[in-house]
Amino acid sequence: MKSVFFALGGIAATLIGPAAHAAALTVDVRNSGGAPVPFAVVTWTPATGTTIPATEKNKAFVMAQKNIQFAPFVLAVPVGATVAFPNEDRVNHHVYSFSPAQPFQFPLYGKGKSRTMSFPHPGTVALGCNIHDSMSAYIRVVNTPFYATTDASGRVSLTVPDGAGTLAVWQPTLDAPEHQVSRPLTITGASMAQSFSLKVRELAPAAGQY
Repeated sequence: MKSVFFALGGIAATLIGPAAHAAALTVDVRNSGGAPVPFAVVTWTPATGTTIPATEKNKAFVMAQKNIQFAPFVLAVPVGATVAFPNEDRVNHHVYSFSPAQPFQFPLYGKGKSRTMSFPHPGTVALGCNIHDSMSAYIRVVNTPFYATTDASGRVSLTVPDGAGTLAVWQPTLDAPEHQVSRPLTITGASMAQSFSLKVRELAPAAGQY
């Protein structure tokens, strides 16, 4: 298992409401060797609670089938979002999930066809293909509008309200209960830094999974 370092920094304040300010958080995720770590979903949940705007739920979320792989490997969506599953391959796929958060099946469909599924419950939805055993991916359904997934550079940026809340990091190979760690945190200033020392398996996704 490799150690992973998470750092948050670069915070700038802007007005978000009459009594709250926004902080711009940059999250850099790297392993102990300094290499970036992709596919980590970072979320911020204010202690005062939050609602997910309809504009966030109605964004175009896509989990494609391309080059006999899912793309992206990890897709983060808010509770209530609908995800499209277009087939961009020349072969048929049968997409399924047995995950409690949202079990479903899309029987065989071919190139140029698409299916959609809504995700009303938070949690992790592991995906597979009944035709191609090597295909796997994850949809992480989050109950906050403040979320992002690290890309190949191992970085994300979040704009969050200041105050107390919970910072959480989920990654499909993280060695922790439900593959997630979290901690309480209070955002109070124009700049902050947070670090997590975590163990994850190294991933080598196929081309097109980002």
